[in-house]
Amino acid sequence: MSDTALSDPLAEVVGLLRPAARYTKYVQGAGGWRVQRSRPELAFYCAVLEGSCRILRAWPGVGPGDEGIVLHAGDFFLAPAMQGFTLASMAECEDAVLDEDNPPPRLPDGRYHLGTLGLPPEVQLVVGHCVFESPDTPLLLSLLPSLVVARAHARLATLVQLVGDEYRAERPARDVVLARLLEVLLIEALRSSADAGAAASPGLLRGLGDVRLASALRSIHAHPAEDWSVARLARAAALSRSSFFERFRREVGLAPMEYLLAWRMALAKRLLLRDDGSMAEVAQQVGYSSASTFSVAFSRHVGVPPSVFARQGSS
Repeated sequence: MSDTALSDPLAEVVGLLRPAARYTKYVQGAGGWRVQRSRPELAFYCAVLEGSCRILRAWPGVGPGDEGIVLHAGDFFLAPAMQGFTLASMAECEDAVLDEDNPPPRLPDGRYHLGTLGLPPEVQLVVGHCVFESPDTPLLLSLLPSLVVARAHARLATLVQLVGDEYRAERPARDVVLARLLEVLLIEALRSSADAGAAASPGLLRGLGDVRLASALRSIHAHPAEDWSVARLARAAALSRSSFFERFRREVGLAPMEYLLAWRMALAKRLLLRDDGSMAEVAQQVGYSSASTFSVAFSRHVGVPPSVFARQGSS
């Protein structure tokens, strides 16, 4: 099997994002309630264990009376980075909206309660936030869908349960285990979206869902230092140069050489922060013939020379 066949661009992007656990909460709701989510630096996820709830957000053509995205028991929702959306009950709610600075009350058993106290729970949720510690988070997130909805996905519910169990336990190496579980959770959520054909917005998932483009993307990720051109990548995709260029830009959201440059710079940042070899060795690993040509490209793309970026990252 070739290196290209073994390359997994989605896993590489999630690995570079370096997700870290912020918190996981077990939540129950009764009556009407709304929780506003407005911090894009935190990836939000929600697994519905029992009952139903809604995701409300502002997007073109949707009026205030729209029911939004309805989630039922077994469904999983992931927003890698999305501002201004609300987790809400199925019942309408006119009360003040809860948010990150105004959390719901915590019950003696550790659960958080949304809505009317004293009523039997109508919905049971596991919700959580994670942060991305990559220096290239905006670029990497731009390659992923703004939201993922997986319907009745038992594997995701199990992974969320494991994240919650590990978060509450005071066991050795907890942070390492959480980081690995979150990587798997993100990959599984995104993979389920791709399998269901739900990657509506341009990005890496849409590109990987196109058999021809997937071949070119895997070639880039397997051999980032290759002397790639649009013509060579088009041959890898078995398409004409013009067809490949337009198809890649439409499905991935970037022109082929823009994607290649962005990926090389993301890899370079990781190598520089790891202090993994000399400047010339880093340059060679990401496709540049000399440290000087790499330094010029890096400075133009990132805004500071690679030596300055490495110093800032280690301080």
